[in-house]
Amino acid sequence: MADEFTGNVDTSISPARNAVAVTPHATTPLDNTSKALYVGGTGNITCRLADDSADVLFTAVPVGTILPIRVTHVRATGTTATAIVNLY
Repeated sequence: MADEFTGNVDTSISPARNAVAVTPHATTPLDNTSKALYVGGTGNITCRLADDSADVLFTAVPVGTILPIRVTHVRATGTTATAIVNLY
């Protein structure tokens, strides 16, 4: 299938071109900084935003939400949401 956007520059606000399941971890960063996180199962997400030095807690994230946030870590502690996907 042809991709009409192959020649376009990929930016932080461009749609995601890749996706991978996230396993929350206490210290290990994501392999790729996200453009967004998809949340398949409701709950909380504790994460580190790309340009921050402290973690932030998103509470009661509903099923099917796409959080348009750039994160480097999804922490195990405090994260109760499931089926999280890194869109990058």
